[in-house]
Amino acid sequence: MPSAMESDRLRIVLVSTRNPLNIGAAARAMANFGFQRLRLVHPFDTAFREARSAVGASALLATAEEFKTVADAVADCSLIVGATAIGHRQLQHPLQSLKDGAPLILQALSAPASTPNRVAILFGSEKFGLSNEDLCHCHWLMHIPTSEAQPSMNLGQAVAVCLYELARETASAIPSTAPADAPAVEVERVTATLLETLHASEYLSAESPGSKPDSIRRMVRRMHLSSEDASTWLGILRQILWKLRTKN
Repeated sequence: MPSAMESDRLRIVLVSTRNPLNIGAAARAMANFGFQRLRLVHPFDTAFREARSAVGASALLATAEEFKTVADAVADCSLIVGATAIGHRQLQHPLQSLKDGAPLILQALSAPASTPNRVAILFGSEKFGLSNEDLCHCHWLMHIPTSEAQPSMNLGQAVAVCLYELARETASAIPSTAPADAPAVEVERVTATLLETLHASEYLSAESPGSKPDSIRRMVRRMHLSSEDASTWLGILRQILWKLRTKN
């Protein structure tokens, strides 16, 4: 089982969940494996806190946090992983199987206390999964191998399987000595300033297709910037942006 410090650093984020029973089942799975931080983005049913499926996890469900956007829900997290059934979607992110992804998550969770990583695992709605806009906030995606005939899992079951794998892998996890990745809010600040700079330099235009900014956003996340590096890049970009604007 994960240590108290490791479990406190993990956020399970349910996005646009439609069935309150699935929220309750996810909360129960979290309680089973020692995780307590549940976050919800725009849940379809506001009565989810009364879900009867949250057996033994009513306190966890009562303290679940609600957010209006995915960006707000992961703002304090330095690693964001999206769970996906893949389906017919053409993925633009690195993809890990659950077996290979779990050790990477645990490595981030076990960073030294002086540089704590907070990790979010995103689960999409039962009907549509995670949207492309939701996926833009992810560093990489994780997939539970399932039958081709029935690839999509029940939401509560998917959460349980992922958390079981994390609990199973805890004993063999190697603590990370690398600097912690910057929280998502800092990475988003760098991304927004980079996009602003690219517009000012006319590398991007007002007519640029939406896929190009999305590609740049994914590229920034693949860099795994530390807080120090994010601050440095922000200073560089702001100076470039200032120079571009003073020439016009």
